Amino acid sequence: MNIDALKKMAAEAALRYIQPGMVVGVGTGSTTNFFIEALGAAQIHVDGYVASSIATENRLKAQGLNVLELNATGDIPVYIDGADEADPHFRLIKGGGGALTREKIVASAARLFVCIADDSKDRPMLGKFPLPVEVIPFARSFVARQLVKIGGSPTLRSGIT
Repeated sequence: MNIDALKKMAAEAALRYIQPGMVVGVGTGSTTNFFIEALGAAQIHVDGYVASSIATENRLKAQGLNVLELNATGDIPVYIDGADEADPHFRLIKGGGGALTREKIVASAARLFVCIADDSKDRPMLGKFPLPVEVIPFARSFVARQLVKIGGSPTLRSGIT
């Protein structure tokens, strides 16, 4: 089975966490894109979805799903997102999709975090995937220098929404 088929299976399995009438947080990334497609097909009548990025918001709207602002919601029972890597202790590297800060905020607002990932994300030890660090432009050079001091090799990635 190819990677996309595995991602689709993982995404569809996460639908069981969605109940009618709830508000659902939705992450950003390639596996989450399959989840959004599955949401559109499932037509579960929820109050709405809180997106962790503009890209996710646009995908949800393209499926005809109601997108809510975080500030306009009360309780978020579940947040569903993918991961870049996962180890046997369920520790994750996340944020490679470029929505790190918003992902963390929406995940923190939710009671339950459901990680959807296929076995291509399994690692005996984390670290194959670069660790994302979101930095405000004001501090970009300073943070890069600090990362170099501790052995890092920072790479600027821009244009993420």
